[in-house]
Amino acid sequence: MKRWAALTVLLYAVALFLLTVPAIWIAFNGWSDKDVSLQNALKMYLRWGYWLWLAVLVAGQALLLLLPINIAERRLPARRPLKTPVIVTAFFLANLCFAGLLSILCLYFKEDGFNFFGYFLPFKPNQVSPSNFSTELGAVITGLAFWIIWAVIFRSFAKSDDPDTLLKRSTRWLLRGSILELLVAVPSHIIVRRRGDCCAPLGTFWGIATGISVMLLCFGPGVFFLFVERCQRLQPKSPDAASQPAQK
Repeated sequence: MKRWAALTVLLYAVALFLLTVPAIWIAFNGWSDKDVSLQNALKMYLRWGYWLWLAVLVAGQALLLLLPINIAERRLPARRPLKTPVIVTAFFLANLCFAGLLSILCLYFKEDGFNFFGYFLPFKPNQVSPSNFSTELGAVITGLAFWIIWAVIFRSFAKSDDPDTLLKRSTRWLLRGSILELLVAVPSHIIVRRRGDCCAPLGTFWGIATGISVMLLCFGPGVFFLFVERCQRLQPKSPDAASQPAQK
């Protein structure tokens, strides 16, 4: 089972890797005077932030597959605490909420949409407008707040749902959340590009990248179970299992 899970994670990583350059080129090709060529898009592979983003997504996919592995191997007793899928699902739903909020802020406030997170801080360092540090800190606090809210919501589901139901609920919410977030991010990106904004398209593109990444991630458990079903179908039945129908 772990081998098929590893293959599923590998396919997810390869899909993200191959989609990176086309997504960047489509999103920014012909964008005002900052036209992004394919050669410039390829430079994304040289940035450490990109590999950190890819590592987080791949790790999330691997952690999300721990529950399907236990279900397939029938090693998960009922009512067992399901902390890992709850934390992982809440993390990606929080990222969808954050990316959707950022796209809306960039749509209405243009470049000032990034600075808007600085106003979420309960304290301000004697400034009328938030600094870069307060903006980044406000963004982190906002993301953590979304994460905690979704963790509390899914923790209540984990207490009442069996593992299979929780898995289906998690993937269903991730898929619906990513579609809803893309319905916000894609039109926002088109609008801010046509306006010729300086940095706002970067925020809306982050929303598009997050939505697509999570959408692909939520298909991981389904792909894993296809591999497992195929493996079980090809596996020869034991003589004892084959003789049981004849004895009846």
